[in-house]
Amino acid sequence: MGVVGAVLGPEAEALVRLRVAAGRLRREVPADEHWAFAYSMLHRVSRSFALVIQQLGPDLRNAVCVFYLVLRALDTVEDDTSIPTEVKVPILQEFHHHIYNRDWHFSCGTKDYKILMDKFHYVLTAFLELGSGYQEAIEEITRRMGAGMAKFICKEVETVDDYDEYCHYVAGLVGIGLSRLFHAAGLEDLAPESLSNSMGLFLQKVNITRDYLEDINEIPKSRMFWPREIWSKYVDKLEDLKYEENSVKAVKCLNEMVTNGLIHTEDCLRYMSALKDIAVLRFCAIPQVYYVFTLQSILNLG
Repeated sequence: MGVVGAVLGPEAEALVRLRVAAGRLRREVPADEHWAFAYSMLHRVSRSFALVIQQLGPDLRNAVCVFYLVLRALDTVEDDTSIPTEVKVPILQEFHHHIYNRDWHFSCGTKDYKILMDKFHYVLTAFLELGSGYQEAIEEITRRMGAGMAKFICKEVETVDDYDEYCHYVAGLVGIGLSRLFHAAGLEDLAPESLSNSMGLFLQKVNITRDYLEDINEIPKSRMFWPREIWSKYVDKLEDLKYEENSVKAVKCLNEMVTNGLIHTEDCLRYMSALKDIAVLRFCAIPQVYYVFTLQSILNLG
């Protein structure tokens, strides 16, 4: 154990080592402009993902980087509440076709996400350099995710089944797609979709539970992902949970949301126990462990 580990414990030492490794990778700027943009943008839109992607070898790392950025672009379209529904839905449904056209772009989003969308041709150039197995996996997941997002543009999350379906489209499919990329790389057997789906659902449900206030205060329109079947037991309107006079009810509702997320942990353990490549295992396990601690911190408000 190093000095950091001796002072702060092995978990802190592991995190420091991970950050140092990620920083080293970031300084290794790819020679090609489109790959340099892709990795730079990855660090800007998801520092946490940029931390774990360095666990992977170069070939798979490139595919996962592009996969993430393509889906982040799709998510940027979905998240932009200023885009009219009649414009947004067709883009989501056709996005998987656009990724084969390096000249396509659609300006939306804000800050780093707008930069990603405005310079999306760099990501598409990188995509077109990937092997066909990687391309087919990315196209298929983009198609399924875009269709699911379009469905929920006009549909609220009413039941727990709706919640599971929405989380499948926006995150479970990420887990399924990553499993296909691991398989295309020749590193893993193709995991059952049910287990891959649970890997994504667990992470997404933590995000949705944690980000309640940010989503409910979204301008110009609130984004509501907590299922009515759960929150209606405690309040008449979802936004009522943010008021101090409802704090006791809010904690009870929060705990029910946490419990709903935890139902996926057994599947996650089964998925990870079947992995053969140690780099892939690290890549998958680091976010899962971090999010378990995140849930622990918000259960009963820590």
